[in-house]
Amino acid sequence: MKPVVRSLLETDLYKFTMWQAFLHMHPGATGEYEFKCRNTPAYPLAELKDDVERELDLLCEMMFTEDEVNYLRTLRFIKSDFADYLTLFRFQRKFIQVETDGPHLRIRACGPIVHVMGFEIFVLYIVNELYFRRFDQAAALEEGRKRLAQKVEEFRAFDLEPKRLNPFEFFDFGVRRRFSGEWHEEVVETMARELPRFFKGTSNVYLAKKFNLVPIGTMAHEYMQAFQSFDVRLRDFQKKALEDWVQEYRGDLGTALTDVVGMDAFLRDFDLYFAKLFDGLRHDSGDPIEWGEKAIAHYAKLRIDARTKRLVFSDALTVPKALNLYRHFADRVQLGFGIGTKLTNDTQYEPLNIVMKLTRCNGQPVAKLSDSPGKGMGTDETFIAYLRQVFDQHI
Repeated sequence: MKPVVRSLLETDLYKFTMWQAFLHMHPGATGEYEFKCRNTPAYPLAELKDDVERELDLLCEMMFTEDEVNYLRTLRFIKSDFADYLTLFRFQRKFIQVETDGPHLRIRACGPIVHVMGFEIFVLYIVNELYFRRFDQAAALEEGRKRLAQKVEEFRAFDLEPKRLNPFEFFDFGVRRRFSGEWHEEVVETMARELPRFFKGTSNVYLAKKFNLVPIGTMAHEYMQAFQSFDVRLRDFQKKALEDWVQEYRGDLGTALTDVVGMDAFLRDFDLYFAKLFDGLRHDSGDPIEWGEKAIAHYAKLRIDARTKRLVFSDALTVPKALNLYRHFADRVQLGFGIGTKLTNDTQYEPLNIVMKLTRCNGQPVAKLSDSPGKGMGTDETFIAYLRQVFDQHI
């Protein structure tokens, strides 16, 4: 059977950007990541245990090729010492365990963050592809191509609408929950060929390299969450995370993630200093219209012209949802749209809603308090209650 993972480069760009920041500023940090399925699969994921174990064995035998590292060196924000580190890097099998709990699959990665953080995306698309291999491949691809063609037509119809101040731009954010690697590649190649005016890049670094696309990504929740355990007051963890990011990237990768403890709490920390240093914000939970209005109002309060900033939407987007958000905001702020599952796993079969999140760092619990019920993450209820109290978050 063909291995699921084709290259260590085939992960989200933000894994590399966070990895570099941790390596430089917090190289001794340890972390624990836990896999979770949020919906009910068509068959028990526990049945995949042996196959997942085999794929992880294969993953831990892989290394970055010279050509792959040289590609990363062409990205101006990747520093030479980090690229050198990657030439030596290999995942360690001892840091990740796979177990079953009745019908459930339990996967846990535990060890130095610079060794275990990279497992997440690979685990997710390994589970996804193994899961969907049991479905009718021909039928799924037939339906997937039909829906992909419909998306292309939706964009072409949209192109006839009156033009707005800012252009519509979208990206592929669908690595982790894709139907398969081959289908992901076909989707990206099709979008790049058919919709070059709108399709501006992919979070998949392997496909960005292969198709000469812009790799897209900055930070994820785990980056911000880790600072809840670092040597800083809990109340100040967001400000410390943002400050370290600024010091690492000096103006590059300037999109900040806002929903680790909720948008309101984020904006209380996102003062004039950060608002000027960061190019924009990324939405990943809560009502997107309400979120965008809060962001624009915050910029206005700080006397910053929102038209100079960018809002990136990435929460369960579909093409119609992205287009409607564009119509609402396009004359007031620059926009970007990261479409994931509904781009790379849109067939007649229901996708898995799986995640693998950081739950502990440096031996302490960490958590995400989402603006969307059900998207929060954390295993220590006492810490979660304390976090809610500190940030006045009552969801």
